[in-house]
Amino acid sequence: MKVNELTAWLESRYPASSAEEWDNVGLLVGDDTREVTHVFLALDLTQDTLSEALDAGADMIITHHPMIFKGMKKINNHDFQGRKVLSLIRNGIAYYAMHTNYDILGMAKLSADRLKLREQEILTVTEEGQGLGRFGLLPHKMSLRECAEHVKKAFGIPEVRVYGDPEKEVERAAVCTGSGKSLMEDVLAFGAEVYVTGDIDHHTGLDAVEQGICLIDAGHYGTEYIFMEAMKQQLALAFPELTLSAAAVRHPYTLIV
Repeated sequence: MKVNELTAWLESRYPASSAEEWDNVGLLVGDDTREVTHVFLALDLTQDTLSEALDAGADMIITHHPMIFKGMKKINNHDFQGRKVLSLIRNGIAYYAMHTNYDILGMAKLSADRLKLREQEILTVTEEGQGLGRFGLLPHKMSLRECAEHVKKAFGIPEVRVYGDPEKEVERAAVCTGSGKSLMEDVLAFGAEVYVTGDIDHHTGLDAVEQGICLIDAGHYGTEYIFMEAMKQQLALAFPELTLSAAAVRHPYTLIV
């Protein structure tokens, strides 16, 4: 199949028009008239994941986070971004990103389902019937400490950071993968008792607790690497003729205690 056939299928399910205005999604590098036989999935297009894709023999890469956010005035071998673009072109690899359009139309429900939230509602509506994050009820009332363990198991991650009394009971929960502090007003409006997200800074954590909300910071990578397996499963069902592979699950930091 051709790249444009695959991107048309992706667009029909996760249209670029659903992405936030500041975002940069779609086919970012490559010729969409070329044939594609092997798709490689990753959260980010780093040099490591690009090397993995090359070793796997991929001719198309799909990531969640766009490698290119702003305009590039120069594409050469003098900086790390330019070198990656050149490598993609040199090796005939098409590169496609699906970021906030997937957050809205895929990741929000995917993460809420992993947490087994009941009575789900959209946390922040971006368009009619669509939006970022989810609010709902945990499977049962539990302590914040138990909720943290529930989050770790749901996302398959080794650790989380918790803001709030670990023994406080919680049931009303909100979740937004990635960096979700900008949704705090909506979390407050829903009356959530615990909010699961990533990239929580010191002051956001303190302010949330003072307003009666416990926070569980499961990390940006920790809440979003699930994109790879979810998209791999969808593509496998839709295009059994494609070879599919994904980047190794590798947290981008090392925790030293």
